[in-house]
Amino acid sequence: MNIALVAGETSGDMLGAGLIREILERVPDARFEGIAGPRMIAQGARTLYAMESISIMGLDGLFDSLRHILSIRRGLCDRFTSERPDVFVGIDVPDFNLGLELKLRRAGIPTIHYVSPTVWAWRRYRIHKIRRAVGHMMTLFPFEADFYRRHGVPVTFVGHPLADRVEALPADQARDRLALPGEGRVVALLPGSRRSEVALLAGPFVEAAQQLLASRDDLHFVVPCASAAIRDRLERLTTDSLPAARVTLVDGNAQLALRAADVALLASGTAALEAALTCTPMVVAYRVSATSYLMVRMFSTVKHYSMPNHLLDEPLVPEFIQADATSSKLAAAVAGFLDDDARRTRLVQSLAGIRGQLAVGADARAADIVVDVARSGG
Repeated sequence: MNIALVAGETSGDMLGAGLIREILERVPDARFEGIAGPRMIAQGARTLYAMESISIMGLDGLFDSLRHILSIRRGLCDRFTSERPDVFVGIDVPDFNLGLELKLRRAGIPTIHYVSPTVWAWRRYRIHKIRRAVGHMMTLFPFEADFYRRHGVPVTFVGHPLADRVEALPADQARDRLALPGEGRVVALLPGSRRSEVALLAGPFVEAAQQLLASRDDLHFVVPCASAAIRDRLERLTTDSLPAARVTLVDGNAQLALRAADVALLASGTAALEAALTCTPMVVAYRVSATSYLMVRMFSTVKHYSMPNHLLDEPLVPEFIQADATSSKLAAAVAGFLDDDARRTRLVQSLAGIRGQLAVGADARAADIVVDVARSGG
């Protein structure tokens, strides 16, 4: 069984690694190639291009990289239409994968898209292209599957692997593992896993940390870093702005950092879901380029940006979008959770129900679908 797949960022690499592992349980001699990150490569995938080469958030950096990205997509299309894998799995990065899926499906290659584009939230017109490009959609959230059924796209809610793997760990043990102080309050700073996110949010996050320290002498900040390049950037920022004794940078370990934290300040995206699954009170920020945000405003159909607010009965997670994501507003929102035990407890109790919705064995469900489609030819 030959399976082509493309992942374009850290979260997709994690999904892809779990998917490959489960497929190999069912088909031990299956082969995988396309674009893979380190976790997928460790499971046996062959990568034809560096995953970072297609990792772009919205329109940020698109124009500088467009020629190279289109060249990569043409190269993959030529290879896959020539080699003809049994199935193609596009893992997230819809701006890249949907165009590739459309060409491959027209060439008679079965296509699966893993992780729904946020078509339910903005740019809803994309549903027409999705219907043409995607033979089967695998969604992480149940309300997304309902949306696709209404629009005639074959779909399965598979659940979220993060919910399956979340570790029940007391805060004091998480602090011990990360060598954090046992006393005082811990605030986790997660300005994103993409370079474009970090470029826009790391500055305000560190400035917010400065402001919090100015009025509190019991705070410690833990900063998970998604890659070596991001660690270098964050290390420079924090070294210049914060006392070394008040900051701990860690490689990866975002979930452990969230377990250790009393409050998290984070970028909208996977980190917000991880915070929900670990029941960590959070403040969410969202910033993109002015051009990207103009498109968001034009085509958005929802009021909230972070996934926890879509999964909760009422939106309890503070969100600061674009120009509102200032250091002073972020610091005040974090302080609000640090100073108000009742508010923090209410959010923790509300978040506690999310894991049960999503922990349904996602890797195994997704693998069953991919193997079935590969064997049946779509």
